[in-house]
Amino acid sequence: MDLLALTDFNLVARHGGFGKAARATGRPKATLSRRVGDLESSLDLRLFERGARNLKLTEEGRALFERTGSLLAELDETAAEIASGGQRPKGRLRISAPIHFSQTAMGRIAAGFTLKHPEVRLEVTTEDRSVDMIEEGYDLVIRVNPNPDESLIGRAFLRDRLVVVASPDLPRPTGGRTAPGVARGTDERQTWRVKTQDGQSTIAVEPVLALSTLIMVRDAVRAGVGVGRLPISLVSHDLADGTLVNWGDIDGPEIALWTLYPSRRLLSARVSAFLDFLKQAFPNGTPDELAAYIGR
Repeated sequence: MDLLALTDFNLVARHGGFGKAARATGRPKATLSRRVGDLESSLDLRLFERGARNLKLTEEGRALFERTGSLLAELDETAAEIASGGQRPKGRLRISAPIHFSQTAMGRIAAGFTLKHPEVRLEVTTEDRSVDMIEEGYDLVIRVNPNPDESLIGRAFLRDRLVVVASPDLPRPTGGRTAPGVARGTDERQTWRVKTQDGQSTIAVEPVLALSTLIMVRDAVRAGVGVGRLPISLVSHDLADGTLVNWGDIDGPEIALWTLYPSRRLLSARVSAFLDFLKQAFPNGTPDELAAYIGR
């Protein structure tokens, strides 16, 4: 198989078209088209479905892209490491991280990592959706309680838990009454089961306000609008200062943040460096360590 043709095929697949790949890399569009055509001829396979405006990978093309893209990246990294005479982290590092973690901690983490490893160009995309690491070109993703995926490996680096908090001025309901609630999203009336020092109990909640981020929920709860379910790391300073009170821990699984990366790839120096940096930032992976990053 022609390695140059395979490289050009991966360029076109990654950028989603011959023109886009040509503009991004400065390569002639005609050369890319010819090389991909030669590769298809040598394999006797159609790798792209070519429409009037769209270019789409065939099933065989997708399989080839997924299996060879990481291998070509490893070849590039190996050549760069040999040329530099060591395993110094360098090059682009693309990370996808969840919205809340990005808003509260990722800015400081990214800045600290860049100061320590100036030859790495860190790019962080903030989103909660499940991304396709191979197709979308991510080196590492951070996710909350991810579903098992045989194609990915990783580890939990932070743990948190949900608590029900309210302003000290908001009375806790009794006698089956409901408490006004600040919901993330569009939750309907519900009952929250909590654990306290006195045992388990339930809190009936009627949402009076729906917001899209946890920071917005916290700020509304601080203002006394209603009760909210929030990570303990986000409100630990408020609880310590007495500006919020804890009505109990949500009875359910803990929140775990994981770093994930494709198991098919050798771990690059820059990914290893970022994992080490997270370990240094959160050595025990506790909510208090995250709260220290979040600040007040």
